[in-house]
Amino acid sequence: MKLAIVVPCYNEEEMLPQTTSELLRVLEGLQSAKKIEQGIVLYVDDGSHDRTWQLICELASKYTQVKGLKLAHNAGHQQALWAGLEWAAVNADAAISIDADLQDDVNAIVEMVDAWRGGVDIVFGVRKERKTDTLFKRHTAQGFYKLMNALGGEVVYNHADFRLMSRRTLQALVSFPERNLFLRGMVASLGYPTAQVFYDRKERLAGESKYPLSKMLSFALDGITSFSVRPLRYIVMLGMLFILISLAAIIYGVVVYFEGKTIPGWTSLLVSVWFIGGSILMAVGIIGEYIGKIYKEVKRRPRYFIEKEI
Repeated sequence: MKLAIVVPCYNEEEMLPQTTSELLRVLEGLQSAKKIEQGIVLYVDDGSHDRTWQLICELASKYTQVKGLKLAHNAGHQQALWAGLEWAAVNADAAISIDADLQDDVNAIVEMVDAWRGGVDIVFGVRKERKTDTLFKRHTAQGFYKLMNALGGEVVYNHADFRLMSRRTLQALVSFPERNLFLRGMVASLGYPTAQVFYDRKERLAGESKYPLSKMLSFALDGITSFSVRPLRYIVMLGMLFILISLAAIIYGVVVYFEGKTIPGWTSLLVSVWFIGGSILMAVGIIGEYIGKIYKEVKRRPRYFIEKEI
């Protein structure tokens, strides 16, 4: 059995030597234990601006297990990961996706392989806790998982993109035609037998995080709008609520008019105008997100272009 470890990279020259050493150590241990016949580390360079690709070439010339794909431009983490999984769907019996920063525990790979050999098709790497995160990130991440599940999206709590997938699940995944990728939800929706492996997440050893707050918010918005239409339904319900409120306000206005009482004016009017105006803008923005996704999908542009392969 051939196992591929897919590692998307963006400006990771500081981490690659140590990442390679750790991943090859795990693969050699699996081969020694006769759990796999061959192990491959596939780096996908997502248009890096540093020496990432040069280092991948050097590592590939030094280690036969290391291979690399270089994308022609920065397509984004999910697209780069997709490129590696497409390669693995043809060239491996199973693939494990992991980030290059070594924050995910590589030793959990052994448990993933054991579960796969036991008949499981998808093994999710799940964090035991989020002690390494800031208080803000911890609460926003937990809120995102809860919101996704409340809106009908299928996501595994405290799971990112550290997972094992068998060949048949990889082939099923790459048959998805959409260009707006949210792999956490897409993989969870496949429906094949799954298992979970729990691990402690570590601090980044070198380099900087490639997911600042702006990217995390964008990623969360993509996830919500890619897997749920409930925000659109909530807009309709909100509109109906506003209609009822306005009818009540009209009845109240007519009653006080015939009673000869002064209608309270500017404060309530100003508050209602701002509230309703803001709600309308929010509704238009949500609808715009969905229209934007439709726009991207109907163009059917390729997800990425491979410039080089080694």
